[in-house]
Amino acid sequence: MEMLVGFALGALIGFVSWRVDALTVSGALAAAITGGLIFGLGGLSWAVLLLAFFLSSSALSRLLLKRKMVVNEKFSKGSRRDWGQVLANGGLGTLLVVAHTIFPEDNWPWIAFCGAMAAVNADTWATELGILSSHEPRLITNGKIVERGTSGGISLAGSLAALGGASAISLLAACFPGEYAASPGSTLSIIPAVILGGLAGSFFDSILGATVQAIYTCPQCQKETERHPNHSCGAATYLKRGWPWLNNDWVNFFCSAAGAITAWLFSQILL
Repeated sequence: MEMLVGFALGALIGFVSWRVDALTVSGALAAAITGGLIFGLGGLSWAVLLLAFFLSSSALSRLLLKRKMVVNEKFSKGSRRDWGQVLANGGLGTLLVVAHTIFPEDNWPWIAFCGAMAAVNADTWATELGILSSHEPRLITNGKIVERGTSGGISLAGSLAALGGASAISLLAACFPGEYAASPGSTLSIIPAVILGGLAGSFFDSILGATVQAIYTCPQCQKETERHPNHSCGAATYLKRGWPWLNNDWVNFFCSAAGAITAWLFSQILL
Protein backbone atom coordinates (compact mmCIF):
# COMPACT_ATOMS: atom_id res chain seq x y z
CA MET A 1 0.00 0.00 0.00
CA GLU A 2 2.83 2.43 0.83
CA MET A 3 4.43 1.74 -2.55
CA LEU A 4 1.14 2.30 -4.35
CA VAL A 5 0.61 5.58 -2.55
CA GLY A 6 4.22 6.56 -3.23
CA PHE A 7 3.97 5.95 -6.95
CA ALA A 8 0.59 7.67 -7.09
CA LEU A 9 2.10 10.77 -5.50
CA GLY A 10 5.15 10.56 -7.77
CA ALA A 11 2.94 10.31 -10.85
CA LEU A 12 0.79 13.21 -9.67
CA ILE A 13 3.79 15.45 -9.08
CA GLY A 14 5.30 14.46 -12.42
CA PHE A 15 2.04 15.22 -14.24
CA VAL A 16 1.51 18.57 -12.55
CA SER A 17 5.13 19.54 -13.15
CA TRP A 18 4.76 18.69 -16.83
CA ARG A 19 1.57 20.74 -17.07
CA VAL A 20 3.24 23.82 -15.59
CA ASP A 21 6.29 23.36 -17.85
CA ALA A 22 8.68 22.55 -15.01
CA LEU A 23 9.47 19.14 -16.59
CA THR A 24 9.55 17.68 -20.06
CA VAL A 25 7.65 14.46 -20.76
CA SER A 26 10.78 12.40 -20.12
CA GLY A 27 11.47 14.41 -16.98
CA ALA A 28 7.94 13.80 -15.71
CA LEU A 29 8.29 10.05 -16.24
CA ALA A 30 11.66 10.01 -14.47
CA ALA A 31 10.25 12.09 -11.62
CA ALA A 32 7.31 9.71 -11.25
CA ILE A 33 9.64 6.72 -10.94
CA THR A 34 12.27 8.26 -8.65
CA GLY A 35 9.66 10.09 -6.60
CA GLY A 36 7.53 6.97 -6.31
CA LEU A 37 10.44 4.92 -5.00
CA ILE A 38 11.57 7.59 -2.54
CA PHE A 39 8.04 8.30 -1.30
CA GLY A 40 7.06 4.64 -1.13
CA LEU A 41 10.22 3.21 0.41
CA GLY A 42 11.38 6.18 2.48
CA GLY A 43 8.16 7.63 3.83
CA LEU A 44 7.49 11.18 5.01
CA SER A 45 11.00 12.20 6.07
CA TRP A 46 12.52 11.28 2.70
CA ALA A 47 9.60 12.76 0.76
CA VAL A 48 9.85 16.12 2.53
CA LEU A 49 13.48 16.65 1.52
CA LEU A 50 12.89 15.63 -2.09
CA LEU A 51 9.85 17.89 -2.38
CA ALA A 52 11.70 20.80 -0.76
CA PHE A 53 14.46 20.53 -3.36
CA PHE A 54 12.13 20.10 -6.32
CA LEU A 55 9.68 22.86 -5.40
CA SER A 56 12.33 25.42 -4.46
CA SER A 57 14.48 24.70 -7.52
CA SER A 58 11.49 24.92 -9.85
CA ALA A 59 10.40 28.21 -8.30
CA LEU A 60 13.89 29.73 -8.44
CA SER A 61 14.38 28.70 -12.07
CA ARG A 62 11.40 30.93 -12.92
CA LEU A 63 12.47 33.84 -10.72
CA LEU A 64 13.28 36.90 -12.83
CA LEU A 65 13.41 34.71 -15.91
CA LYS A 66 13.88 37.64 -18.31
CA ARG A 67 16.99 38.79 -16.49
CA LYS A 68 18.42 35.29 -16.76
CA MET A 69 17.82 34.99 -20.50
CA VAL A 70 21.17 36.67 -21.20
CA VAL A 71 23.09 33.72 -19.69
CA ASN A 72 20.83 30.88 -20.85
CA GLU A 73 23.03 30.36 -23.90
CA LYS A 74 25.79 29.10 -21.58
CA PHE A 75 23.71 26.38 -19.95
CA SER A 76 23.29 22.97 -21.54
CA LYS A 77 19.52 22.94 -21.00
CA GLY A 78 16.65 25.28 -20.24
CA SER A 79 14.47 25.65 -17.16
CA ARG A 80 12.35 22.60 -18.09
CA ARG A 81 14.15 19.59 -16.64
CA ASP A 82 14.43 16.40 -18.67
CA TRP A 83 15.05 12.84 -17.52
CA GLY A 84 18.82 13.37 -17.37
CA GLN A 85 18.50 16.30 -15.00
CA VAL A 86 15.98 14.47 -12.83
CA LEU A 87 18.25 11.44 -12.49
CA ALA A 88 21.33 13.62 -11.99
CA ASN A 89 19.71 15.27 -8.98
CA GLY A 90 17.59 12.42 -7.65
CA GLY A 91 19.23 9.25 -8.93
CA LEU A 92 21.60 8.86 -6.00
CA GLY A 93 18.75 9.52 -3.59
CA THR A 94 16.82 6.69 -5.23
CA LEU A 95 19.75 4.31 -4.77
CA LEU A 96 20.07 5.39 -1.13
CA VAL A 97 16.40 4.75 -0.34
CA VAL A 98 16.82 1.25 -1.80
CA ALA A 99 19.87 0.81 0.46
CA HIS A 100 17.69 1.98 3.34
CA THR A 101 15.25 -0.89 2.72
CA ILE A 102 18.13 -3.40 2.53
CA PHE A 103 19.82 -2.07 5.69
CA PRO A 104 16.88 -0.77 7.75
CA GLU A 105 18.88 -0.70 10.99
CA ASP A 106 21.63 1.53 9.56
CA ASN A 107 21.52 5.32 9.58
CA TRP A 108 24.06 5.95 6.84
CA PRO A 109 21.59 5.84 3.89
CA TRP A 110 19.45 8.54 5.53
CA ILE A 111 22.39 10.77 6.42
CA ALA A 112 23.87 10.36 2.94
CA PHE A 113 20.48 11.17 1.40
CA CYS A 114 20.27 14.38 3.45
CA GLY A 115 23.75 15.36 2.28
CA ALA A 116 22.91 14.59 -1.35
CA MET A 117 19.73 16.66 -1.25
CA ALA A 118 21.54 19.50 0.51
CA ALA A 119 24.24 19.50 -2.18
CA VAL A 120 21.90 19.64 -5.17
CA ASN A 121 19.72 22.20 -3.41
CA ALA A 122 22.73 24.36 -2.54
CA ASP A 123 24.07 24.11 -6.08
CA THR A 124 20.71 25.02 -7.62
CA TRP A 125 20.19 27.99 -5.30
CA ALA A 126 23.74 29.17 -5.99
CA THR A 127 23.21 28.97 -9.76
CA GLU A 128 19.76 30.52 -9.90
CA LEU A 129 20.47 33.36 -7.46
CA GLY A 130 24.19 33.82 -8.10
CA ILE A 131 23.68 34.86 -11.72
CA LEU A 132 21.51 37.74 -10.49
CA SER A 133 24.43 39.21 -8.54
CA SER A 134 25.57 42.70 -9.54
CA HIS A 135 29.19 41.54 -9.31
CA GLU A 136 30.95 39.39 -11.89
CA PRO A 137 31.83 35.88 -10.64
CA ARG A 138 35.37 34.59 -10.27
CA LEU A 139 36.68 31.22 -11.34
CA ILE A 140 36.98 28.99 -8.27
CA THR A 141 40.39 27.66 -9.29
CA ASN A 142 42.34 30.90 -9.91
CA GLY A 143 40.08 33.82 -8.98
CA LYS A 144 39.93 35.15 -12.55
CA ILE A 145 36.86 37.26 -13.33
CA VAL A 146 34.55 35.42 -15.76
CA GLU A 147 31.16 36.05 -17.36
CA ARG A 148 27.98 35.23 -15.47
CA GLY A 149 26.90 31.65 -16.01
CA THR A 150 30.44 30.40 -16.65
CA SER A 151 30.96 26.87 -15.32
CA GLY A 152 33.16 27.04 -12.23
CA GLY A 153 32.43 30.70 -11.53
CA ILE A 154 31.48 31.62 -7.96
CA SER A 155 30.42 34.82 -6.22
CA LEU A 156 29.63 35.96 -2.70
CA ALA A 157 25.93 36.08 -3.52
CA GLY A 158 26.03 32.59 -5.00
CA SER A 159 27.97 31.22 -2.04
CA LEU A 160 25.47 32.71 0.42
CA ALA A 161 22.64 31.22 -1.66
CA ALA A 162 24.37 27.83 -1.47
CA LEU A 163 24.56 28.19 2.31
CA GLY A 164 20.86 29.00 2.39
CA GLY A 165 19.96 26.01 0.24
CA ALA A 166 22.01 23.61 2.34
CA SER A 167 20.67 25.08 5.59
CA ALA A 168 17.07 24.70 4.45
CA ILE A 169 17.53 20.99 3.83
CA SER A 170 19.42 20.52 7.11
CA LEU A 171 16.64 22.13 9.14
CA LEU A 172 14.01 19.99 7.44
CA ALA A 173 16.14 16.89 8.10
CA ALA A 174 16.22 17.81 11.80
CA CYS A 175 12.46 18.41 11.87
CA PHE A 176 11.67 15.16 10.04
CA PRO A 177 14.46 12.84 11.22
CA GLY A 178 12.70 9.52 10.69
CA GLU A 179 14.64 6.62 12.18
CA TYR A 180 17.60 8.93 12.86
CA ALA A 181 15.84 10.38 15.90
CA ALA A 182 17.59 8.04 18.32
CA SER A 183 18.34 10.92 20.68
CA PRO A 184 18.10 14.73 20.75
CA GLY A 185 21.87 14.95 20.28
CA SER A 186 21.90 12.76 17.18
CA THR A 187 19.01 14.71 15.67
CA LEU A 188 20.70 18.08 16.16
CA SER A 189 24.10 16.84 14.99
CA ILE A 190 22.69 16.24 11.55
CA ILE A 191 22.29 20.00 10.97
CA PRO A 192 25.99 20.97 10.72
CA ALA A 193 26.84 17.69 8.98
CA VAL A 194 24.24 18.28 6.27
CA ILE A 195 25.17 21.95 5.84
CA LEU A 196 28.82 20.99 5.37
CA GLY A 197 27.79 18.26 2.96
CA GLY A 198 25.68 20.68 0.95
CA LEU A 199 28.45 23.27 0.69
CA ALA A 200 31.08 20.64 -0.13
CA GLY A 201 28.94 19.26 -2.94
CA SER A 202 28.20 22.70 -4.34
CA PHE A 203 31.86 23.76 -4.38
CA PHE A 204 32.90 20.38 -5.80
CA ASP A 205 30.44 21.04 -8.62
CA SER A 206 32.19 24.36 -9.29
CA ILE A 207 35.63 22.75 -9.24
CA LEU A 208 34.53 20.16 -11.80
CA GLY A 209 32.98 22.91 -13.90
CA ALA A 210 36.21 24.89 -13.89
CA THR A 211 38.50 21.97 -14.67
CA VAL A 212 37.21 18.80 -16.36
CA GLN A 213 33.55 19.41 -17.32
CA ALA A 214 33.01 19.41 -21.08
CA ILE A 215 32.87 23.03 -22.25
CA TYR A 216 32.25 23.90 -25.87
CA THR A 217 32.66 26.99 -28.01
CA CYS A 218 30.34 28.45 -30.63
CA PRO A 219 32.36 29.65 -33.65
CA GLN A 220 29.54 31.92 -34.74
CA CYS A 221 28.88 33.67 -31.40
CA GLN A 222 32.43 33.26 -30.08
CA LYS A 223 30.95 32.17 -26.75
CA GLU A 224 31.71 29.37 -24.30
CA THR A 225 28.75 27.11 -23.66
CA GLU A 226 27.71 23.75 -22.22
CA ARG A 227 25.41 23.19 -25.20
CA HIS A 228 26.27 20.43 -27.67
CA PRO A 229 25.99 19.57 -30.51
CA ASN A 230 24.36 22.92 -31.32
CA HIS A 231 24.39 26.32 -29.64
CA SER A 232 21.21 28.30 -29.02
CA CYS A 233 21.92 30.16 -32.28
CA GLY A 234 21.86 26.86 -34.19
CA ALA A 235 25.57 26.70 -34.99
CA ALA A 236 27.51 23.52 -34.25
CA THR A 237 29.65 23.70 -31.10
CA TYR A 238 33.15 22.29 -30.66
CA LEU A 239 34.87 20.97 -27.56
CA LYS A 240 37.12 23.63 -26.02
CA ARG A 241 38.20 21.86 -22.85
CA GLY A 242 37.27 19.10 -20.45
CA TRP A 243 36.23 15.46 -20.80
CA PRO A 244 33.61 14.94 -23.54
CA TRP A 245 31.53 12.52 -21.44
CA LEU A 246 31.40 14.78 -18.37
CA ASN A 247 28.36 16.93 -19.11
CA ASN A 248 26.40 19.00 -16.62
CA ASP A 249 24.16 16.08 -15.65
CA TRP A 250 27.16 13.99 -14.56
CA VAL A 251 28.61 16.99 -12.72
CA ASN A 252 25.35 17.34 -10.79
CA PHE A 253 25.39 13.63 -9.95
CA PHE A 254 28.94 13.89 -8.59
CA CYS A 255 27.86 16.99 -6.69
CA SER A 256 25.19 14.94 -4.90
CA ALA A 257 27.69 12.14 -4.25
CA ALA A 258 30.19 14.57 -2.71
CA GLY A 259 27.45 15.97 -0.48
CA ALA A 260 26.38 12.49 0.62
CA ILE A 261 29.91 11.37 1.49
CA THR A 262 30.79 14.60 3.29
CA ALA A 263 27.62 14.62 5.37
CA TRP A 264 28.16 11.02 6.43
CA LEU A 265 31.82 11.62 7.33
CA PHE A 266 31.04 14.66 9.45
CA SER A 267 28.12 12.90 11.13
CA GLN A 268 30.57 10.25 12.32
CA ILE A 269 32.79 12.95 13.82
CA LEU A 270 29.94 14.85 15.47
CA LEU A 271 28.18 11.83 16.98
